[in-house]
Amino acid sequence: MQISTDCWRAAKEGDEQDKAAWLEAKRAEKQAESEAWSEQYRMPPLEGTDRAVAWGVRCRHQILAAAYTALVLEGETDEAEWETIEESARFVTRAGWWIDQRSSGPGELAELLQAATGADRPTENPHF
Repeated sequence: MQISTDCWRAAKEGDEQDKAAWLEAKRAEKQAESEAWSEQYRMPPLEGTDRAVAWGVRCRHQILAAAYTALVLEGETDEAEWETIEESARFVTRAGWWIDQRSSGPGELAELLQAATGADRPTENPHF
């Protein structure tokens, strides 16, 4: 049995729409998870465009969760040292900074946070 070109195109378009819908649902799920995590751990809102802020929130969540797992759960960083790292992370509120660091390794996080410039940190009190 041979499928006509029109049938093949219609099936392919349907598959692409299903895939796009699935990706959008997955992205929305990750976004909600990251926003809930940010609220739970009292992370300040990020600054930037709406699109950058949404992406930055997901990146910050992924970076800090991976670092906690690697450094504390699997490594030799104790909770007190982690709290210092986590507190430093609260001062970096530029969404673009978190996006730029998304491929960095967990062991680099403390150094990257120290190297963050004034443009990456707000001048106001971060404890809202």
